[in-house]
Amino acid sequence: MNVVIVGAGEVGCNIAATLSEEGHNVYVVEQDEERAKNAEELDVSVIRGNGARPQVLHEAGVTDNGDVDLLLACTDRDEVNMLSCWIAHRAGVKHVISRIRSLEFTDSPTWGKKLGIDMMVSPERSVAREILDLLAVSSASRTAELLDGRAALYALRVAENSTLAGMSLKEIRARYKDLVAVFVYVEHEGSDENAVPDGDTVLQTGDLCYVVTYKESAWLLEELFQLRKSRPLRRVIVVGGGKLGFQVTQRIQREYGHVQIRLIDHDAGHCAKLADELGGALVLNGDGADRDLLREEGIDEADGYVCATESDEVNLIYAALAKSMGVKKSIAVVRRKLYETLPEIMPVDAVVNPNKALASVILGMIRYPGHARALSVIEKTGAEMLEVVLPEGNKLLGRPLAELGLPRGVLVALMGRGNRVLVPTGADQLQAGDRLILFATTALMRETAELFSENNVNLEREEK
Repeated sequence: MNVVIVGAGEVGCNIAATLSEEGHNVYVVEQDEERAKNAEELDVSVIRGNGARPQVLHEAGVTDNGDVDLLLACTDRDEVNMLSCWIAHRAGVKHVISRIRSLEFTDSPTWGKKLGIDMMVSPERSVAREILDLLAVSSASRTAELLDGRAALYALRVAENSTLAGMSLKEIRARYKDLVAVFVYVEHEGSDENAVPDGDTVLQTGDLCYVVTYKESAWLLEELFQLRKSRPLRRVIVVGGGKLGFQVTQRIQREYGHVQIRLIDHDAGHCAKLADELGGALVLNGDGADRDLLREEGIDEADGYVCATESDEVNLIYAALAKSMGVKKSIAVVRRKLYETLPEIMPVDAVVNPNKALASVILGMIRYPGHARALSVIEKTGAEMLEVVLPEGNKLLGRPLAELGLPRGVLVALMGRGNRVLVPTGADQLQAGDRLILFATTALMRETAELFSENNVNLEREEK
């Protein structure tokens, strides 16, 4: 596939490197000299210039009757991204995707359709949802929402005194019959033998388990893994009144109306605007690392501290400070991959990366076109989740899951059927329209997605 990527920032370079490694022919367009030099270290072709100019895109092969299959515009400027996509669409590029930072453009899908843009992607809303789930389930180090929020993936670590330590998944299912959950990946602490588990997989103290369950069942998981239960949210402090901080605060207001929210920002004028827009939240003009201010606002009794400024370094340091002052859970927003592992050596409970979330969604669109939604790539594990809708005529219809012959390393974690969400058993038979959450190693996902696609139809039935 021939791909043009406009913008060689963290997102653009991440996607360019991945697609190049997968054998695609990639052109990167970038006008900043330093970023262009960084892109040259990848196995891609680099075009220097403004990606919103037709002559620059022409150098990358975006021409009438050209052979570019996809253009992705992911600069920091929405207008550049949209104009790049419009030019590419007019030139006949098959698929165009635009990164969008301003939420105004993604509030309605008509913007993209009018410009011929197939997908306008903004990570702020999905990242805000992830932050809320991290606050609600205090033991989770990572979450991902599934099936319109009715279920979720949680990453939980087995505590030293947990009854799960030393038990196989088969034994866990037999003992805890009320636990409706699917273990989709297990990272054994201090070992490279990490994999999609089966019933004989034995959990040990320190294992990091990725578990899919209904949201209302998350409290039971916490009790089993960490011997504690999250209390209802009562007080949350958010630092940084930008797009993401605003989204997090607004979502907390909408979903947890009783929670006391403190939003801290250093810009007095911006604080006044935020106070008008957010209503119930207490907006404070100040420094998120001001110890006196944090003590005054009850940091030691707060359930969460979310630092979402534009600086990764500030977010990490402030979140570590808040943790040292007694906050129950500290979360830092980071955009550079370099900082993702710092919670292992710093007193920060979790990090969220909007750039990584964006890259994951875009890569899913590219790898699995036509499917309902690419949910996430769990990079450290080399595994992916994908949501598919089973089409009419698929050869798998009417067959029990146990008879599908799925290879080891592939799981059907959830099934959405009508208004119901099911954790499927081997006896469940597939029906047209079922929404399935697939979990598989990256190496197996393409083959698995094809199995559940429209291409795998029963031709004899169609001919009749």
